[in-house]
Amino acid sequence: MSKSGTFDLASGVGGKIEKKEVLSAVDKYEKYHVSYGGEEADRKENYTDMVNKYYDLVTSFYEYGWGESFHFAHRWNGESLRESIKRHEHFLALNLGLKRGQKVLDVGCGIGGPLREVARFSGTSVTGLNNNEYQITRGKTLNRAAGVDGTCNFVKADFMKMPFADNTYDAVYAVEATCHAPDALGCYKEIYRVLKPGQHFAAYEWCMTDSFDPSNQEHQKIKAAIELGDGLPDIRHTKQCLEALKLAGFEVIWDKDLAEDSPVPWYLPLDKSHFSLTSFRLTAMGRFVTRNMVKALEYVGLAPAGSQRVQMFLEEAAEGLVAGGKKEIFTPMYFFLARKPLSASETQDS
Repeated sequence: MSKSGTFDLASGVGGKIEKKEVLSAVDKYEKYHVSYGGEEADRKENYTDMVNKYYDLVTSFYEYGWGESFHFAHRWNGESLRESIKRHEHFLALNLGLKRGQKVLDVGCGIGGPLREVARFSGTSVTGLNNNEYQITRGKTLNRAAGVDGTCNFVKADFMKMPFADNTYDAVYAVEATCHAPDALGCYKEIYRVLKPGQHFAAYEWCMTDSFDPSNQEHQKIKAAIELGDGLPDIRHTKQCLEALKLAGFEVIWDKDLAEDSPVPWYLPLDKSHFSLTSFRLTAMGRFVTRNMVKALEYVGLAPAGSQRVQMFLEEAAEGLVAGGKKEIFTPMYFFLARKPLSASETQDS
């Protein structure tokens, strides 16, 4: 069962970072970003440190607000947020054509919410690749609680340099994770390498859409807020992801921004004008309660110094995500299904 209490949140802030070092970690993390004078080149060069600091700082908040699956979802009218998240994960498994007993790789698996759901839904063995030690520790605990620790595991590694042999996995997927890669092509090439020939890779990517105008200052401000609040070196355009897939050697079977025809806006849980009892902690009132709770816990020393700062940049991210969604300049669910050809000659023929 996922952590849900306020003291769990407080004790988890900082992850594997020493509690007395949390405030300085927040300082270092913020300085990577545009709002604090940071440069894109520096974020890309130091992406491992930046992303690790980010997830050490925010995982406790994510789990408190979202549960075990840290992602958005295409959502039908009358469907709860949690139901839509599960269906979003089942959608991946169905598109990959997963079969019982197959070996599957989850690239950038977080604490393993999608990993466990996909494994139980499809009867597969799923390996979660993650470079954050704290998230892996939490994931192992949750795997044991879910009873999937015999078939699912975690590997601590950088997805730009995977410690797996060529042609190892029957399928690979990524859920809002490879957006953290400093270079999409390099990341996709590694996925291509470890995937068996003839098999499939599917992902949900965070992207800027055709409506994004790089010369529009408001658009750039929204983009910067999302990058700061979500640990991203740079948010790529959908076309950049598609081109990187093809350059990596994949045959793209289909791609679509699933946000375009989602009956319920994906950003609704974060919209201040929306109220929900089932996802109360994500609402404006819920965030107000969390903000003041964190302030109190930090004041009495139960939460480390710097916890409020983490809450603040997550709030800024929420505002950026809602604005990006409403203006349709950003999507967290650019979906694609791609196939690794059986041979080099097949690639040349296609």
